[in-house]
Amino acid sequence: MHTVVALALPDAIAFDLATAVETFGRVTLPDGRPAYRVIVAGTAPTVDAGPLQIATGVGLEVLERADTIIVPGRNEAAAPVPDGVAEALRAAAAAGTRIASICVGAFVLAETGLLDGQRATTHWLATDLLARRYPRVIVEPEVLYTDNGRILTSAGAAAGLDLCLHMIRRDFGAAVAAHASRLAVAPLHRTGGQAQFIVRNPPTYRTATLEDVLVWIEENAHRPLTLADIATAAHMSIRTLTRRFHQETGQAPMEWVTGVRIRHAQELLETTDHSIERIARQVGFSSPSTFREQFRRAAQVTPSEYRATFSGYPPHDNDKTTR
Repeated sequence: MHTVVALALPDAIAFDLATAVETFGRVTLPDGRPAYRVIVAGTAPTVDAGPLQIATGVGLEVLERADTIIVPGRNEAAAPVPDGVAEALRAAAAAGTRIASICVGAFVLAETGLLDGQRATTHWLATDLLARRYPRVIVEPEVLYTDNGRILTSAGAAAGLDLCLHMIRRDFGAAVAAHASRLAVAPLHRTGGQAQFIVRNPPTYRTATLEDVLVWIEENAHRPLTLADIATAAHMSIRTLTRRFHQETGQAPMEWVTGVRIRHAQELLETTDHSIERIARQVGFSSPSTFREQFRRAAQVTPSEYRATFSGYPPHDNDKTTR
């Protein structure tokens, strides 16, 4: 039987740990036999997990017997890795064990070096930090999960379930995975390349020299801004402004403006029943078609699909046009 070990580290995110335990633990084969043996291992007999305490029963030695190891996230993403964990994970990887992280569990894998040169993702709030701390990791901030063969990572929360279902499908085929998805009341086909629902260019973004102009953009993004307008507000030349934006945000100034407009549109889609045309005008896009195009490019879904996911408001008839 395929053995899955969920690794409970100090201050583990209980949701991440439970996702692995429940998803793999309830999988059955067509003849009714369990597909996986699930074990929870820890660095101590009892591990704190937010408001919970988890009694593990076994330690790191059990990783030697695992076919798959799941590394859940911890509430402090970049907390030091406990003694012995990195060595145990590297030894398991060398033995051919499949290792997958959920959410910010990717930081543990990155610390071991197992993600060097590999595609990886994590919760969208932590992708920038992951990329800065571990420059050898190929961070893909918008995908739900990555599969490098023996090393896999997922984004936050529900994306961990997507990754578990993906591994079940790899192990036992579509029929078994489909049954597991029905038990989890979750869709089977959310591919790894589907975009996370990211809040773009947050108003609290910190930079060395651009914070004042970022606040100005936040307050004026609804206007028909030009690069010259932003340079004037920043008291810089266009050339200097563009260079600083690339250095401090990784984006061009107008790209940042578009991201702010998209975020403002997301807020309106979530909280109002305004039409797509009205929202496009309110947030500063020149036309509804341009808004739809930019929104889909950023979020990988249409505005109406985003509204259906995050709002209780029914779509307008004109929301369904121009996908």
